[in-house]
Amino acid sequence: MRKLVFAFVVIGFTNGLAQSKKGSDTYLDGINDLDEVVVTGQINPQSVDKSVFEVKVINRQTIDNLAANNLADILNQQLNINIVPNASTGKSGVQLFGLDAQYFKILVDNIPLVSDEGLGNNADLTQINLDDIERIEIVEGAMGVQYGANAVSGIINIITKKDSEYKWEITPFIQEESIGDEYNLSDQGRHIQSLRVAHNINDNWYAQVSAFRNDFKGRFGEKQGQDYIENDGLRGYEWLPKVQTNYKALLRYNHKNTTLFYKFEYFDETVSRYSESVFRNFNPSTQTSNPTANDDIFDTQRLVHHINLNTLIFDKTRLDISTSFQKQTRNVEQFTYRLLSGKKENIRKNEYESRNVFFSRGNLSNFISTESFDLQAGYEINLIDGYTSPMSNPLQSEAVSRSLHSYDAFVTSRFELSEKFSIRPGARLLLSNNFDPLFAVSLSSKYVFNDGLQARAVVGSSPRTPSYDELFTYFVDVNHDVRGNENLSPEQGYSAFFHLKKAYWNKDYSLKVKPKLSFWYLNVEDRIELSIVNPSPLAYQYINIDKFQSIGTSLTTSLEYQNLTANIGLSLTGISKVLDSRENFNDDFLYGLQANTSLSYRVPKLDITSSLFFKYNGPQYQFVQQQTEAGETALERGKQDGFGLMDFSLRKQFLNKRLDVTLGSRNLLDVDRVNTTATEGGAHSGAPSNILLAYGRSYFIKLLYQFKF
Repeated sequence: MRKLVFAFVVIGFTNGLAQSKKGSDTYLDGINDLDEVVVTGQINPQSVDKSVFEVKVINRQTIDNLAANNLADILNQQLNINIVPNASTGKSGVQLFGLDAQYFKILVDNIPLVSDEGLGNNADLTQINLDDIERIEIVEGAMGVQYGANAVSGIINIITKKDSEYKWEITPFIQEESIGDEYNLSDQGRHIQSLRVAHNINDNWYAQVSAFRNDFKGRFGEKQGQDYIENDGLRGYEWLPKVQTNYKALLRYNHKNTTLFYKFEYFDETVSRYSESVFRNFNPSTQTSNPTANDDIFDTQRLVHHINLNTLIFDKTRLDISTSFQKQTRNVEQFTYRLLSGKKENIRKNEYESRNVFFSRGNLSNFISTESFDLQAGYEINLIDGYTSPMSNPLQSEAVSRSLHSYDAFVTSRFELSEKFSIRPGARLLLSNNFDPLFAVSLSSKYVFNDGLQARAVVGSSPRTPSYDELFTYFVDVNHDVRGNENLSPEQGYSAFFHLKKAYWNKDYSLKVKPKLSFWYLNVEDRIELSIVNPSPLAYQYINIDKFQSIGTSLTTSLEYQNLTANIGLSLTGISKVLDSRENFNDDFLYGLQANTSLSYRVPKLDITSSLFFKYNGPQYQFVQQQTEAGETALERGKQDGFGLMDFSLRKQFLNKRLDVTLGSRNLLDVDRVNTTATEGGAHSGAPSNILLAYGRSYFIKLLYQFKF
């Protein structure tokens, strides 16, 4: 049935393209994209259609229609992106084209975001709230020239609000949401409150402050909570409880050709983890028990200072400098919890991880500029110093101080070879205190045909530098020998993307259809894997040994007709892994299918907008090693079942559009666990038969009021 549905989708796309071509004389290039000005990867801010890069934009209206509060909420519905939640840690990562979060970079206003495990990489998407976000820009493919190391599969750039149309704008909102079928006002559900205050002080000065709180009570599922006294594995939560608070402030100065702003952010998250094991502590003399359990509370704090100057010098040369200081720490409190009295004993507090980052990026653009040529040159400095305790990594037996400094220089240029054809080459030199000099190159081109068809070709490279665990792990005792490798070489990532898109209009311009066809190829060489370096005694070490390839194609179409907006997409991705770190492997391409759609319809008389979002993640395959009855190791193709995620909302405005009410449901198809044979067991456990991916169908209501004067 699903194959039949997808066949009809493809036939419908083909038929729509054929019919649109007949009326292509009504084509108007970019008429609906003039307000979609993007900054990601550009020499100067420009519209989506004029950009040489293919930039996806998620606007504020889409975020509001989804009632999304963190980055995971919104990316769940995006094509080629997989959200990888971890119920046991409370974190959610991102996977793009089969590559995990180490290869993907997240930025806020062009500044890479600090996280527990990286700068821009390995970010927990649930820690990035969207209360002050204007739009989200996504570029797929290697972006090493523009954004340095570890931007192998792509980047996300989150653009925040920095202005207001009103003298004062005060915006409080509350949101109540169930966690699956669990909800009450005390110990179940998700409870969110936010307040943002913006003020235009005068023609030049603007200020903004905001506060955000997200109280996620966790999901019990089959678990019985913190005070459950039986030792049957049911104590605790299926999804861990956490409380997040986020405070932000912005001060911006704007005069003629100069803009200067300062941003401050303080983020705090507390995650509680409860042990399944309960100790009865039976007292024979009194025939009583005083059960206890060993629990942990993790506290993450993030501090961000960001200053940006954008000004015009020498009449036409633009100077753009951003400097930030970021600090993220993660502390753990371990204690013995007495279940009957609720008291904590034997409390031990330790610094789990910490990271201090100084970042500065600057560039000059248009200092050599003509009608057909622009040049941009710049620098980037990353000074990362940190500390990790052995508790943060089970493969680490002693504390490690970490330092990674990099000094980059890059240059890009734009050549308008004709009115229809432009190219943009670029190169970056990456210098580091840990590695030999690295290079990244890119070449982007755009051609507009006579009928308005746009063709873009983008090739680029980006290295991925080894993580601290890969460099410094040291876990050696009687039973183990697992070591990092300070002589590791950075991985090398390459990508090539080709895009075709065109807009079609009917005669009165009330209907717009914009299909896009894309092809891609990604290749990662010298992949770092933990490999056996000595069979007896058994010893492991991280080494550069594996390879990764991804090929794929996607077809997406957007449609706008009066009060209806629709998007539909289909993608097919093949992944091949050369696992020289293993004795047995198969490098055949394994293919996965994804499809998504979104429909939004506004009823003007009632001022109601209904929105439906759906994404189908097809089965995923992976070669896994299995033990045969004879005790030998055989290679089999494992499968993770496909599943669909559907969200729906109704949004209504009252009181002259000051009161905004949104209600709806997430995960309407009630996805919880997904069956899999595509994972392998660990050293002391067998392979799981299913994976926990979501917490079932949930419902929400959001109330937002805007004081504008």
